Amino acid sequence: MPMTLWLNKWFLLLCTGLFAGPVYTPTGMARFPVAGLHPIHVSVTEINHNATEKTLEISCKLFTDDFERVLAQNYRMKVDLTNPPDKAQMEKIVNDYIHKHLSIQADGQPTSYTALGFEKDQDVVYSYFQVDNIKSIKNITITNTLMYDLFSDQIGVVHVTIGGVRKSGKVDYPAKELALSF
Repeated sequence: MPMTLWLNKWFLLLCTGLFAGPVYTPTGMARFPVAGLHPIHVSVTEINHNATEKTLEISCKLFTDDFERVLAQNYRMKVDLTNPPDKAQMEKIVNDYIHKHLSIQADGQPTSYTALGFEKDQDVVYSYFQVDNIKSIKNITITNTLMYDLFSDQIGVVHVTIGGVRKSGKVDYPAKELALSF
C-alpha cells in the first residue's frame, strides 16, 4: 500500500473519531462514540497537474454530515447527498458552494474550473472539478474558505502535485490562502 494512501486512511480514521476514548453514560457504563461523529472539522483538497492533458484535476473531500448542514444553511433547503431525490439539483448546489469557497490562481492568473460531479463514499463526499489549458505551473495560490461559514475551527488541508512533486499545506480558520512554488 503506498505511503500516501496509508496516511490518508489513518488521517480519515482520526478525523471520524474512531480513536476517541470511551464516553461514560450517567449510569457509569462506557460506550464508544458513534462512527461518523468527529472531533475536528477538516476538508481535504487534492490538486493534480496532468501535463499530458494540460489540466488541473481537483477533488474536494468533506464530511457528509457537515457538508449537508452547511449546504442546507446556505441554500435554505433540505439537502441529502446520500440519496438525493433530485441529483441534478444537489450537483448544482454542491458546485455553486465549492465555486464560491475555493479559488485557484496558476502563476498569478485566476483559473476557471468545470464541475465534473460528486460522489459519497462512507462518511465523506468527494466533489470533482477540472481546469483546462494549463500547460505548466510554477506557482499556485489556493484560496480556501470551505466550511468557514459553519465552523470557526475549520482546517483546510491542501495537497498539490505538479511535475511529480507533491507539496502540502493547510489553512486554519480564519486564514484562507496557501501559496506553493514548484
